[in-house]
Amino acid sequence: MSKDCGNHGEDDLRRSCRRLLALLLGLALIVAIIALIVYLVLRPTHPRFFLQDASLRQLDLSNGTSNLLSTTLQVTVASRNPNDRVGVYYDRLDVYASYKYQQITVAASLPPVYQGHGDVDVWSPVLAGPSVPFAPYLADALQQDCQAGYLILQVKIDGRVRWKVGSWISGHYHLFVTCPAFLVTNGGNGAPGASGFKFQTTTTCHVEV
Repeated sequence: MSKDCGNHGEDDLRRSCRRLLALLLGLALIVAIIALIVYLVLRPTHPRFFLQDASLRQLDLSNGTSNLLSTTLQVTVASRNPNDRVGVYYDRLDVYASYKYQQITVAASLPPVYQGHGDVDVWSPVLAGPSVPFAPYLADALQQDCQAGYLILQVKIDGRVRWKVGSWISGHYHLFVTCPAFLVTNGGNGAPGASGFKFQTTTTCHVEV
C-alpha cells in the first residue's frame, strides 16, 4: 500500500510540473504575440541619418616598400527619429571612414543616447587613422582621384539600437549606416593631401536595421 501511495505522489508532482510548464509557455506566447501586434501596428521607421559636414585635416600617403595612409577627418552627422509614437535607444554607435571599401580610420565611439519622437541628435567626432596599411592599387586610385580634383570617402556607422513604445522596449537590432562624403578642390596637384579639399554638400545616408 505504501508503495502505491508513493507512485501516486510522483504522478501528481509530474502533472503539476506539466501544468506549470504549460502555463509559462502560454504566457510567453501571449507576450510574444502582443509584441508582434504592437510592432506590426506601429511599424517603426528607420531613423534618418545625414552627413552635414566633413573636414579633411590630414591625408598623407607614404610610398615605399609598404604603402601607409594617415588620415584625419572631422565629420558632422545628424540623426532624426521620424516616428510619432516610437522612441529609439542608441546603445552603441561606432563611426569610421573608408575609401573604396577599405577602412582607413579607427572607429570612434559615440555616447549612448535616447531619441524621442521627432527628435534630432548631432555628433561631430574626429576620425583618425595613423599609418594604416594601404593596398597598392588603392594608392594608385587615390593618386588619380586627387589629381582629378575630387575625392569620395564613405563615413560608416555600426551600432545597436532598441525601439521604445510606451513602457515596452524591444530587444537589440543591428544598425548600419553609410554616408558618402564628396570632397572637391579647384585643381589637383597630383598627390594626396588635405589642403584644398572641401566638403561639397549635405548627403542623405543609407540606413539598414
